[in-house]
Amino acid sequence: MKYQLTKPFLFLVGFILIVSLACGIGTPEEPAAPAPVEESAPAAPVEQPPTVPPAPTEPTAPTEPTAQQFYTETFGSDTSQWTYFLVNGTKSVPTFVEDDFGVIFVGADDERLKFTLESEGQWAYVTYDAYEYDNVRLDVVATNRGVNNNNVSLICRYTPDEGWYEFNIANSGLYNILHAIVRDDGVVVYTGIADGGSNKIKSGKETNEYSIICKDRTLTLYINGRETRVLEENNFVLRDGLIGVSVSSFGTLPVKVEVDSITISQP
Repeated sequence: MKYQLTKPFLFLVGFILIVSLACGIGTPEEPAAPAPVEESAPAAPVEQPPTVPPAPTEPTAPTEPTAQQFYTETFGSDTSQWTYFLVNGTKSVPTFVEDDFGVIFVGADDERLKFTLESEGQWAYVTYDAYEYDNVRLDVVATNRGVNNNNVSLICRYTPDEGWYEFNIANSGLYNILHAIVRDDGVVVYTGIADGGSNKIKSGKETNEYSIICKDRTLTLYINGRETRVLEENNFVLRDGLIGVSVSSFGTLPVKVEVDSITISQP
């Protein structure tokens, strides 16, 4: 099951509005006595022109937000095309779960996509559901606000039947590229394609820019503008699917990552 991104302050705004209205309703004051009115001769009636009823108007249909195929998302307006799902990494094998577990927030706030993971083994995946892409470039600007033990991941060609390619970047300076798929029993099978390290990863509470290109059978990873890994993938050969971003928690908490922007473009 996939979930809509959370909007954290809608309830708070509604509550403040109700309180403000309540404060504006006070005890009615004693009405002042009406001033005396002098009697006068009745005025002659004035003839009124006939009233012409207004012509009926057609109701205006609400404007539907238009999804874009290639653009930069800053999460400041409509995010209905972005949803998330969750994998439980605390099991003996990672498992797709139907419901959130532990303390978690995944949603749009302050023009950012925010992940707050306060329980171990929460692997949250956010996907853009409006388009499926074959050849695509994805650029993600992410800022670490929590502990220095998490993964930020970029994914491409996600489909429920064939899985997805996943590029994991850890704050420790390591990365790997995987194929992942959810089996019928809910187990998520991750198969390694490549791994390595990069001194271009900014550790700690820093901002990093990660980019991937999925073009034909070539997978490319960039870290802060530096081409880090290029490979030909000939085992799974995924054709097309959704793009997305993921953040994972492990044994040190809380994990807090803010995604400032996601740019989807042609490679």
